[in-house]
Amino acid sequence: MPNESSQIVQRLWNYCNVLRDDGVSYGDYVEQLTYLLFLKMADEQTKPPFKKPSIIPNDENGNALDWNSLKSKDGEELENHYRHVLFS
Repeated sequence: MPNESSQIVQRLWNYCNVLRDDGVSYGDYVEQLTYLLFLKMADEQTKPPFKKPSIIPNDENGNALDWNSLKSKDGEELENHYRHVLFS
């Protein structure tokens, strides 16, 4: 487990370096990574052994704004949907 944890931390820092190199400020990427972790943790709560109902609401048109809605997209579609999730 410690090796797996250090791999996750290293991967996260690698993503942070990419964001920083692309001109995203520390405050901005911390905020976005925190929100992504929140979405992932909320998703985990809906699975066994917890099986809780999702606390993530849909948008005004009934479109999902949860972790699974992000996982199902790629590329520009993912970026557009992620922006929609952030600002809904």
